[in-house]
Amino acid sequence: LQVFLGYTRAGSSFVFGNTLIEEVFAFQTLPIVVFFSCVMSILYYLGVMQWLIIKISWLLQVSMGTTPTETLSVAGNIFVGQTEAPLLIRPYLADMTLSEIHAVMTGGFATIAGSVMGAYISFGIDAASLIAASVMAAPCALAMSKLVYPEVEESKFKGKGSIRLSSGEEQNILEAASNGAAASVGLVANIAANLIAFLAVLEFINAALLWLGQMVDIEGLSFQVICSYVLMPVAFLMGADWADSPLVAELLGIKIFLNEFVAYQQLATYKKNRLAGLEEWAGGQKQWISERAESITTFALCGFANLSSIGIMLGGLASMVPQRKGDLASVVLRALLTGICVSMLNACLAGLLHVPTEVGDCVSFLSTANFSSTSYTMYTCCKQLFSSSVLENGTLSFTGAWAGVADSLLCLTQCCGHYNHTSC
Repeated sequence: LQVFLGYTRAGSSFVFGNTLIEEVFAFQTLPIVVFFSCVMSILYYLGVMQWLIIKISWLLQVSMGTTPTETLSVAGNIFVGQTEAPLLIRPYLADMTLSEIHAVMTGGFATIAGSVMGAYISFGIDAASLIAASVMAAPCALAMSKLVYPEVEESKFKGKGSIRLSSGEEQNILEAASNGAAASVGLVANIAANLIAFLAVLEFINAALLWLGQMVDIEGLSFQVICSYVLMPVAFLMGADWADSPLVAELLGIKIFLNEFVAYQQLATYKKNRLAGLEEWAGGQKQWISERAESITTFALCGFANLSSIGIMLGGLASMVPQRKGDLASVVLRALLTGICVSMLNACLAGLLHVPTEVGDCVSFLSTANFSSTSYTMYTCCKQLFSSSVLENGTLSFTGAWAGVADSLLCLTQCCGHYNHTSC
């Protein structure tokens, strides 16, 4: 998928030039949304997406006992956004029960659209984790929504065999491609506007909190610090180490109260710091989180469940069934909380099943390494070397795998050139 999304560069470099797409965030990420939207439109025209959504919907319906309408909408959420998926069942929304509407809303809050998934992958977020999180969210959203809002009415669609999906109105594949690209312009503008607004609001909130904190002798007070304290137990319960929990909690807070785009951007920064081999701690500040915590956070952030999405969800569904505006408003907040819980439950499973990457033989790696730049493997191996070095009565010796290795002292000197440690 990362290779496929890389073909966006051919179009964006022609329009914007290589300098802009290498240095400016908007020109790196947002063209991917246009490309992905164009491809999805072609797949809809060919009937591929309808076939795939119906098959997934049938599997979920049979295994979970849910009705065809709610199941179809939640299955569609794997690929499209929270306002596009309900369009698949638009003719049936007026007659759906409150529990079914709650399930439709939960599915929208618990997943992300394929187009923005492409943007997150371009940040450097693990593609496999994002795809797994989006697919896992569908059955989990149905299960959680029925636990939170059980079905107490008689659904009109319970015994219905299948729901018809409408095809696109395009005349040929070129029109489908053109319409898909044109339709993404609004989404791209929406993403750009939200990022500008939310990052500016976050900066203002932090400045105000810093000023208020200084008045009562609290240094460094910010929105992220408050989130890290409030949501730290939640992050720890999801499986993050206690040392990583403040940063994971901070990202969760940004996702819930601002949006997941800003949170994923910050997570990508932490990941780049780790892969670049920066020291874990610098001046009392943690510069990155562990690989396992990254995996947990990727799953926890994968969803549109934030406060600003309430307006998007209500606006989208109310335009389809204006006569049920009151019903929609009565369940939207519960659906938002359920969507947050779905992402967190998936994050728990991600942490439980995470397999750490093997570092390999550090002696061989450091003995042949080029120390002109750092990497995560170099940082890990240098830490191992630091812990193996022993200084007794002015004599330096090495234990473990480094005992008796001729290059031990040279490697230690090189590691000390990059990292500050008591052994140095």
